Amino acid sequence: MNEVVEQMNAHRPAFLNELNGAVDSIDTDHEILRMRFDIDNRFCHSGNVVQGGFVTSMLDSTMTHAAFVFGGEVVNVATMEIKVSFLEPALEGKFICEGKMVKVGGSTGFMSGELFNPEGKLIATSTTTARLVRPKK
Repeated sequence: MNEVVEQMNAHRPAFLNELNGAVDSIDTDHEILRMRFDIDNRFCHSGNVVQGGFVTSMLDSTMTHAAFVFGGEVVNVATMEIKVSFLEPALEGKFICEGKMVKVGGSTGFMSGELFNPEGKLIATSTTTARLVRPKK
């Protein structure tokens, strides 16, 4: 799986560089993909709190990457719906985000995500429904 992690990071979208985001690990036993992020104060508002849209981006990116790994032959993922629950303030710093496939259909996938602070405290959760694009045969 290290080769897959390296390949995903080599071809990651440019916005992940801005969020200092990268795939950290892939747990095939539990079908969990982990990404790490290091968010600085450019993405914060009052009280050093990361703006919710960036929290959503971290979750969405991680769930999407999980779909590429665990969704079968997926070449593109288009988010159709996303729900985020903000449980604690996300303060500037390092984060680990976990994404997994809940259910895979032919063209639709259901994923979940969890965002943790450096102490391992759950900061936000998310679910999403996405269109899974597969290679044309």
